[in-house]
Amino acid sequence: MFLKRVLRKEKKAANAFPYDPARHTAVIRCSICTGEQTAGFKDNETGVFHEERLIRGEEDLEQFKAQYHLQDIRKEY
Repeated sequence: MFLKRVLRKEKKAANAFPYDPARHTAVIRCSICTGEQTAGFKDNETGVFHEERLIRGEEDLEQFKAQYHLQDIRKEY
């Protein structure tokens, strides 16, 4: 069981989104109805949103910020 968790973490790190601050904006999409929050990146040219992580709490948000070296993230509803 532990090995599966380790492999999942390594797989996620290897498949990280190629974030380019010049092309992408970090965004948290929030559902008005359910309150579900999803962190990801929005392409500045096309407006396409790439979902990266489900935010279940403050810890998930801090991990997302640390992974991509972000300070502020805009919320969209």
